[in-house]
Formats: sequence, C-alpha cells, structure tokens
Amino acid sequence: MLKQLDVCPPAWICDAGCGWGSTLAGLELRGYRAVGVDISRAMLERLKRERPGRDLIVADLTRPLPPAVGGYDAVLALDVIEHIDEDRAAVERLGQLARPGGVVVVSVPALPDFYTEFDAIQGHRRRYLPETLRAAFDGTGLKVERVFWWGQWPIPALRRQRARPRGRSGESPSEVYRDYLQLPPWPLVWAARLAFALEQGPALWGWLRTGTSLFAVARRPAGLDSD
Repeated sequence: MLKQLDVCPPAWICDAGCGWGSTLAGLELRGYRAVGVDISRAMLERLKRERPGRDLIVADLTRPLPPAVGGYDAVLALDVIEHIDEDRAAVERLGQLARPGGVVVVSVPALPDFYTEFDAIQGHRRRYLPETLRAAFDGTGLKVERVFWWGQWPIPALRRQRARPRGRSGESPSEVYRDYLQLPPWPLVWAARLAFALEQGPALWGWLRTGTSLFAVARRPAGLDSD
C-alpha cells in the first residue's frame, strides 16, 4: 500500500500504536526506516530488547506529543483510534507526526452492527462506517484522499455467526476472547489466507462494497507548518 502512495524505502515510517511490533517488523524487513510509537513503556522496552537499535517513542495520542517528535513521510495507525474516546483529537495528533505533504493511513473495525462483547473486551469504543471514519478527520488539518473497505469475503459467514446465540451466560472475558479467536481446521485457514490475497487488489482499488475493516488515506497539506 505504501508504495502505491509513492512512499518507498528508505522512507521514514511511524507506526503509531505499534503494540507487539508486528507491523514494525514488517516495515523493517522491507527496508523502511521505522519508528514505533506506543503508550506502553513496557511494550516498547520489550521491542527494544528484541532489536536494540530500534527507534521507539513513548507517547499518548490523547495528550500533547513529546517535543521534537514528527516529520515522518508516512504515519500508520492500524486498529488504534477505535480504542480512544476522542478519535478526532487522536487523528489530529497523527497529522502532527507527519511531515508536510506526508501521508497518514488509519484502519478501523467496520460495521457498527457487528459490535459484540469481543469488541468491548478489546477496548473498542466503536465500529465505523465510511462517513463516521471521514468525520474523525474533520477539523484535523488532514485531507482525506480515499476511504476503502477491507475483508468483504467473510461478511456473509460473520452475519450468520452473529445471528446465533453465542457463549454461556456468565462467561469470563478470557473465555469470550478464546471463543471468538478459535481457528477453523487448517484447510479453512489456508483458504482464508488465499481469499484475503485475492481480495487485496480489489480492496486497494476501492472496488469492495463492504468489509470487516475500513482504511482511510489522508495527507497533511504541504503548506501546513509544524505545531
């Protein structure tokens, strides 16, 4: 996706809300100069032990950013802003991390009617529609270039799944979490990977009409000075 946006290695990429570091590691593998930002100092210390030379920053998107942080060619916030009450303020700070002319890519869980106890356990405040995701960028200084769906193929199965009673009354959060994360038999796991691979092109071209996730691609105007 980044190469389609003319953001190629060795560009500086900020992974905001880097968590366990999966995206960070993928960026490093592809030759990007990746910077991890997260609210959890303990998580960043773990990532630093894995690779001592990593550039990692403790920051909270609900508060002013540390001084002299920013100027990145692209900022990724993948499944981050749905955890934050004031998502618009978080998006504004993502824009502050980007250089003028830089790209901000945000992904969120989609379809409010898919919201379940699994979302609540993960700390999701909401699921989004295209218009509500665009609204999170209003007044932030970022210009949304496009919004597109991701993960259309599982939708029919997920709708059937959510129509059935699930779990037992009084289940603990860990039991609910385990229930939702149960993997199907291995041939179906392989088939799911293939389905996602085949759908990737149509998703990036904006041809999907629904999905489990939404992506927004926005740009910080080139004339916008740093805060």
